[in-house]
Amino acid sequence: MPHHVARVTQAIAESPVSFEDALQVGFKRAAETLRGITGLRLLEQRVSVKDNKVATYRVRFEVIFILE
Repeated sequence: MPHHVARVTQAIAESPVSFEDALQVGFKRAAETLRGITGLRLLEQRVSVKDNKVATYRVRFEVIFILE
């Protein structure tokens, strides 16, 4: 059975659409840079407000990936 070592890094992404879309945007970008992603962990959700309305949805998340 092979042994694996994983690394965890944090990222922040935003979207004007929804929290789910922000996470998808962040995952897509992380996947362009990192290989061997095995999971994400949502840490925080926030919104930015402009003119008394939600302007953007922001997520802070961890990306877990296997080191080569």
